[in-house]
Order: sequence, then structure tokens, then C-alpha cells
Amino acid sequence: MTDPPSPSPTLHIVINAGSGHQNADATQAVIAGVLDEAGRAYRFHRADDPARLPDVAQAAVAAAQADGGVVVAAGGDGTINTVAQQVLASGRPFGVLPQGTFNYFSRAHGIPSDTAQATRVLVTGTPRPVQVGLVNDRVFLVNASLGLYPKLLEDREAYKRQFGRSRLVAFAAGLVTLFGVHRKLRLQIEYAELSQRLRTPTLFVGNNRLQMEQIGAAGAFEQGQLAAIALRPVGFFGMLGLLLRGAMSRLADAENVENFGFDSLAVRPSRLRRRKAMKVATDGEVAWLEPPLEFRVSPVPLQLLTPNPAADGASGTP
Repeated sequence: MTDPPSPSPTLHIVINAGSGHQNADATQAVIAGVLDEAGRAYRFHRADDPARLPDVAQAAVAAAQADGGVVVAAGGDGTINTVAQQVLASGRPFGVLPQGTFNYFSRAHGIPSDTAQATRVLVTGTPRPVQVGLVNDRVFLVNASLGLYPKLLEDREAYKRQFGRSRLVAFAAGLVTLFGVHRKLRLQIEYAELSQRLRTPTLFVGNNRLQMEQIGAAGAFEQGQLAAIALRPVGFFGMLGLLLRGAMSRLADAENVENFGFDSLAVRPSRLRRRKAMKVATDGEVAWLEPPLEFRVSPVPLQLLTPNPAADGASGTP
């Protein structure tokens, strides 16, 4: 059971400064200004090197456990994922200050994209249980995937480093990725007492209804489940058509798409390979995991600070 926070618990704010010190400094100043005005205790845990983010998050969780505080992640979905990985087992309340391009996790739970408004949620918000996905022992809050989608993420990050962060850059990177030649995955999947072989360029597992609704594949979602999307092998123009369908929220209508919900899904290569590990992306962070891959809902939810309409209305927060 999660320990209730003290009346005014200290906010331990993990801020990812790896994308640029000036942006991080400005964000930190906005957060501090709102919290100082509210008279709320806080402490920044800053990761100037992205490689140190897991260690910084772990230190923030330890500090929150020691003083009964709240752990807060300031960053995009990848940063939020890294901090949530450390928070989940601790049972501490969790807050987010979205700083990314898409911010699917925060948007799905009504947390404003504006930093000052999101910081006010930390002061007035209410902890609520939020479903967490797991692939083996790795957390995902938005999605997990293997095959073409992790490749697309790697290409997108390379383009963002060169051309900046925007949705247009992300879309252009996706088109470039589709022009490439990609090996098809040959998988054995098991779920709901079913077992089947699957040949697909990518397997995508969603844990965020907002994202799934945007691409038109939310129909497989049931309460307490995850949803999978598998694309049948198609050529470039077929893949481009699927991309356009996703942009129009009609992906699940395509005949080359298999979409299903599940409680637990086991995935392994259907043929032996020299390289045993499989490349998996979780909320935009790519790692190599040993099969079988076990996708499931965490038995323990995150206790996320979400907007409290009564408190926001009383304080005049927009």
C-alpha cells in the first residue's frame, strides 16, 4: 500500500538538462518561481549528462523515501519513463512537468504542457493510480515496440539533433526511415491461450489511450489491458499508406494491420538467431532485451499527481 504524503511533502524534481543548459535553466527558474510563491518545499536533482539520469533519479527517489516526499520528472516522455522506472517500486507519489514534443503521458492525464500551470498541479493535485506497462523488467508508460519503430526512433533522434525538435522534423524522419530496406521480424507470439507465428516489420504495444486514439487503434483497449499492433509485410507505398491512415486516425481499418488487446503477451524469435537479444524501444528509449519478451500490466500502479478541478477552480488556475 502506498504511504500517504505528508500535508506539504517536499517535491524532489528530477530535471534532464542534457538537451541544453539554457533551456533547463529557464525551466528551473519557472518551476522555482511558482513553488516559492506557493511556499512549497522543493529540491532540484539535475542531470547535466543524460547518461546519469537513471542515477540522479535513483538518488531523488531515495531522498523522497527518507523525507516522505514526492518525486517529479521534468522532461519528455523518455525522461518521465526513466524516472518512473525508479519510482514504481518505491510507492512514492509521482509528478510530471512535461517538456517534450508529444507529451502523450501527461496529456492523457490532463496535465498542462505549460510549465507554470503543470507546476501548480504539483501543489494542488491529487494522487491517482495510473496503469504502467512492463516488458520484462522495463517500464513503459506510452508504448513499447520492436522492429521498424525502434529504427524510426533512432533516426528521429538523429534528425532532431541536426534540425531541432519539432513535429515536422519527426514526420520527415519517419519518411526517410520508410525509404530504407528493413528486415522482417519472424516472431512466435502467445497470448490469451493462443499461439501463432507472425511475420511483421514492427510490433507495437500501446499503454496510452490518447496515442492509440490518434492513430485510430484504440478499439482493442479494455480496462486493465495493453493493446498490440502488428503490421503485415508491405512495400514502401503500402507502408506510406499505413502512415497516412495513422495520421487520419484510421490505422485499425487497414487490412494489413492486426490489432488486439491482451493481459499478457510473450514474444520470441520463431527461428534461432546468432544474436539472442532483441532491440526494444520503451517510450522512445532503445535497449537490447533477452527473449522471451513478456509484455504485461504492472501489478503496482504509479500514484500520479493529477489536476484537482475543485482546487484549481478555487485558486483561479486556468
